Amino acid sequence: MIPWVQLDSAKTPDGGQELRLKRRGSEFSIMLGTNELMNSRLSGSEEALAKLSCQRIASHRQPRILIGGLGMGFTLRAALAELGNDAGIVVAELVPAVVAWARGAMAEVFGDCLDDPRVTVQETDVGQLIRSEPAAWDAILLDVDNGPEGIVHKSNDALYSLHGLGAARTALKTGGVLAVWSQGTDSGFTRRLKQAGFVVEEVNTRANGKRGARHIIWIATNGPRS
Repeated sequence: MIPWVQLDSAKTPDGGQELRLKRRGSEFSIMLGTNELMNSRLSGSEEALAKLSCQRIASHRQPRILIGGLGMGFTLRAALAELGNDAGIVVAELVPAVVAWARGAMAEVFGDCLDDPRVTVQETDVGQLIRSEPAAWDAILLDVDNGPEGIVHKSNDALYSLHGLGAARTALKTGGVLAVWSQGTDSGFTRRLKQAGFVVEEVNTRANGKRGARHIIWIATNGPRS
């Protein structure tokens, strides 16, 4: 069997943990400690995050999409495939090394998606972008952790709090969608979404087509404010 080779590493924003980029043949993996955050062979649920969201805003003209977390670009590429030429996508990535890996060691995985004129990558906290402008986004897609808990960056917990969800709702246009990827269920998070005023769907999906681990995507739609 071909062994894994570590290509690079980077500290998490708080400096307390280390992200590691590894390669085995044509397969890439990003690890946080002993946890694999993503693998280039397992893209199904991240792609579903984009497809499900874009389907629900298909009637929106000139949609603006905010993606939290660049990762291996699965969600970005799926969104580009779903959206027309009038769309604009901003990707917020807090770890500069991840952006460097996308343009360097993992360039073959990303292809030309980062050069698409619809795409802007900002090395910043997605929470700051959410809070910066009301009614700015047709969809906000969050895949910055393994679920609604800040494991990569502890301050990400604020994204999933009732206050953070309220900020996301304020940042969305009427009929906009907040979509959150998770490796598992979280009934408390579902309740908080509803308390924040969203209409909530929980969608089960697979890591790799019809196979692989089961993951959860919350699709939370922003209705009119009372």
